[in-house]
Amino acid sequence: MIVSIHISAEKGQVAKVVLLPGDPLRAKRIAEEFLTDTEQYNAVRNMLGYTGTVTLPDGRRVRVSVQGSGMGMPSLSIYANELFHYGVQTLIRVGTCGALQEHLHSGDLVIAQGGSSDSNLNRRRFKGLDFAPLPDPNLFVSAVLAVRERGWQTAIGNVLSTDLFYADHAPEEWKMWAEAGVLAVEMETAELYTLATLKGRRALSILTVSDVIPTKESMSAEQRETCYGRMVEIALASAFAT
Repeated sequence: MIVSIHISAEKGQVAKVVLLPGDPLRAKRIAEEFLTDTEQYNAVRNMLGYTGTVTLPDGRRVRVSVQGSGMGMPSLSIYANELFHYGVQTLIRVGTCGALQEHLHSGDLVIAQGGSSDSNLNRRRFKGLDFAPLPDPNLFVSAVLAVRERGWQTAIGNVLSTDLFYADHAPEEWKMWAEAGVLAVEMETAELYTLATLKGRRALSILTVSDVIPTKESMSAEQRETCYGRMVEIALASAFAT
């Protein structure tokens, strides 16, 4: 057995490709809806993880895992590091974000071309210097092509990974990022891209807009849990692109 503090899987139970929603209940729903021959490999701290089989449009049957990662970069960092320990090669975040641009609407897709951040994580890693966290280029291009083939409303660009969900001390700070062209704010992408780069693995963040900060448009809690279908489709298309 591979020793892991937060993931109780045995060797071989986790697939090489893992979808990474923050919400463990979203992980459960994705597994139930998209996977067959499904096996639950993790329930430690109720951060659910599953492995199963997916049949792609071209008929290929492939193994895929889905693992909840929790909220925020420290939580994602724990699960990404441990998944890499299990030999995972590709991590694709499928999560929600708050749009910073008025032209975006709830339900729109966002593909993160880069991950800006207000976190101190990379400043600690790189001794106070700046590092630009980017996705795997092949995953990114494949995802962009996949959404364009489907004609889905999708924004492509920079996102902000923040440490603070509630920023009452600076309620207007989001405008600075919006003026710099940042599309949306969430809490994980910059750390995911950094870890994958440092570990020599592949990563991508595909997001769905749940809130639009300038217009106050918002999804319900139920919609947030179930708005994953198109993200999963694009994630699978990009992970297994030929």
